Amino acid sequence: MTALGTDLGAARSALTSACGDVADATEADAVDGVQPALVARPASTPEVAEVLRAAAAHGLAVVPRGRGTKLTWGRPPERADLVVDLSRLAAVLDHAAGDLIVEAQAGTPLADVQRTVAAAGQRLALDGTVEGATVGGTLATNASGPSRVGVGTARDLLIGVTVVRADGVVARAGGRVVKNVAGYDLGKLVIGSFGTLAVVTEAVFRLHPLPAARRVVTAPFDRPEEAQRLVQQVVQAQVVPSAVEVDWPAGGPGSVSVLLEGIEAGVEGRTATTRQLLGPDAAASPDPPAGWARYPWADGPGRPTALKATFALSGLARVLATARSAAADAGTAIDLRGSGGAGVLYGALPADADAAAVAAVVERLRAVCTRAGGALVVLDAPPQVEAAVDTWGPVPALDLMRRVKERFDPERRLAPGRFVGGL
Repeated sequence: MTALGTDLGAARSALTSACGDVADATEADAVDGVQPALVARPASTPEVAEVLRAAAAHGLAVVPRGRGTKLTWGRPPERADLVVDLSRLAAVLDHAAGDLIVEAQAGTPLADVQRTVAAAGQRLALDGTVEGATVGGTLATNASGPSRVGVGTARDLLIGVTVVRADGVVARAGGRVVKNVAGYDLGKLVIGSFGTLAVVTEAVFRLHPLPAARRVVTAPFDRPEEAQRLVQQVVQAQVVPSAVEVDWPAGGPGSVSVLLEGIEAGVEGRTATTRQLLGPDAAASPDPPAGWARYPWADGPGRPTALKATFALSGLARVLATARSAAADAGTAIDLRGSGGAGVLYGALPADADAAAVAAVVERLRAVCTRAGGALVVLDAPPQVEAAVDTWGPVPALDLMRRVKERFDPERRLAPGRFVGGL
């Protein structure tokens, strides 16, 4: 969907001068059903800057893309003239093992970063919740997994970032030393902004040592109240969990899994304590259970509706119970999985669920999450569901977010409409 009056021939010529790798978009390049005209594949931050300058000069709406693993998250863009494909920016630029930092380009798969730093006995504590996910895509969507209980999310790990604004100006914030937090607000702004403020091209993260030992203690539950009791016992104890996961598939009993990491002797003692906390049915294993660090919709057929629920930990039982009862009342089913210990759950409704049924589930679950101090977001959904539900729900800071968008992208050319409130 290209803006009226755009001279694509002139735009293509300018883009080709900027990076040399420009092609007509195909159906595979569509952004959640919106067909772009062109795809540019720059290979460096300066080339990204030149591409965005050329796009600005020709009034093109731009959608940045890593490997496309989460390109249907959020709302479809109002228009997408140009996809800026960052897959050629795929290098780990530096790994300063002594300083526990790594610098990588935005198109680098998280798995490649992990392989690089693992050689020095280190890790980037960002879970690869989607196969093939890149550094830039993970930052743009603020994706996280089980590790958020122990070390937080990308906002806690990012110490430096390089971005390119819609007008082609390169901006840098932070630094390559863990204690340097100058300009950290820029990192906070772009994380979770779905590519609507700037194009991330490089990022610097702090690392953690790989643990010498790890155990996962898992206990079953049948009722939401039991899940909350188990989670709270672990969180309030002295076992220092790295992750506290809740998994409740639609077709079976639920489970609470606790990841313990550290030196062998310490992990052994904390494992014994955790088994006592979780009761006689708790079992320990060196490996996490199936589905660990994967969203509950990852293996479902078609395009399921993907939900993200956040809430105060005291609301876990209410959220679990409401999700199940709302789905049953609507004649559908819901799979639930997430970091119960951090007040985050993800839900998956079947791809063929009726749009009205999904809307009913969203309305009831959102009300409970809001009362519990959180929110409910529809991350992804089939087109008929996207048209029937409010993706983001109430956003108290929307006016402030609009002012930030106006400052960074006054012409609304970066992924317009993908984020909350049509940003």
